[in-house]
Amino acid sequence: MPHLEAVHTPSTRADVWNVSNAHCRVHYQLLAEAEPDLLCRALNLFALQFLTPQQVNVQRHDDLLSINIVIDGLSWHRAQVVAEKLRNLISVCSVELQTAEAMWDQPAQAAG
Repeated sequence: MPHLEAVHTPSTRADVWNVSNAHCRVHYQLLAEAEPDLLCRALNLFALQFLTPQQVNVQRHDDLLSINIVIDGLSWHRAQVVAEKLRNLISVCSVELQTAEAMWDQPAQAAG
């Protein structure tokens, strides 16, 4: 029986739509109905792209879920494509997409 070898996968997947686009860190904000399988369906869209989120935060408010996902290693165009796929999921009410840098800049601007 052959020895098992570790499988090495690339850390980021090449953006075949626009190879020259720089990768960025993005922040997704989802509002969705509180369905038991929704989080798995949403995160699966990233797994299918070989992407692992940096941060995932989920809060339930009555019958709604507020989901925040921060992820890097994808181009802005690819981030928009994933956002559109998230919008097409059953039970998702809205999806907002912004660069993670803009997310951190907003509280500073609001306080000033």
